[in-house]
Amino acid sequence: MIACDDGRCTVRGPITIGNVVSLLAAGNGLFTAPEVTVDLAAVTEVDSSAVSLLLEWRREAGHNGRSIRYRNLPANLKSLAELYGVTELISDE
Repeated sequence: MIACDDGRCTVRGPITIGNVVSLLAAGNGLFTAPEVTVDLAAVTEVDSSAVSLLLEWRREAGHNGRSIRYRNLPANLKSLAELYGVTELISDE
């Protein structure tokens, strides 16, 4: 589930292969502010599709002239990003 208020968005629950397509569509529909911050503190489970999702949201934001930042990445998501060598693309630093 994704909830947004003035460019501040929160993702809750799992980000896995089972729901990544619906999260992609939801995010692309909700991330309309020029600058979007996505808080991932309430994410409960991830698999490698979560990395792909964050990269796709970033690509889509750039394509539409927006910026997107991710905050509070779960440790397991950070670990996957390191494994795939894309930490700098989704880092919350």
